[in-house]
Amino acid sequence: MEMILAICIGLALSATTGFRVFTPLLITGLFVRADWLSLAEGFSWVGSTPALIAFGVATVLEITVNYIPAVGSFMKVLETPLAALAGILLTASFIGDMSPFLEWSIAIIGGGGIATTSHAAVASVKGASETVLMSPAVAGIEDATATAVPILIFIIPILAIVFLIVLAIIFLKIYRRFFSKPKAV
Repeated sequence: MEMILAICIGLALSATTGFRVFTPLLITGLFVRADWLSLAEGFSWVGSTPALIAFGVATVLEITVNYIPAVGSFMKVLETPLAALAGILLTASFIGDMSPFLEWSIAIIGGGGIATTSHAAVASVKGASETVLMSPAVAGIEDATATAVPILIFIIPILAIVFLIVLAIIFLKIYRRFFSKPKAV
């Protein structure tokens, strides 16, 4: 059960990288640095001073840029591979007590996949929001989600499962709305 929860935490954090790539990494590093969280072997560097400085600077730049409408959408496109990599890293950092093949398969397919999917969904919303001048509001929601969800998951780990279920329901509704064939009359 502990391994399943660790995988769910990694996947939920990966999903938050779709909102902001570096905020979940920064929060994870801060929790590691404060000794409130321990990661799998080989990932303690996430809480190191150089990593925290890099994640901090990247977070500030990412947040700032996303409040500039056209630039924010352009950055979302450029950040897609970074979101996938961050998702892989976060998932792998929580699941260390299994075979490396299984660990990295889950991290790459699960973590990278969910990070890319959530990032693509957020990028779509971000692009559409600029047509109605809602970009700052959307950026604020992204900031709140990318900050609050990782903190809540670290405080109450079972919320990772709840977050994944809610996200799956939202993605399923979006998929059905835009990709299901209309019924014949």
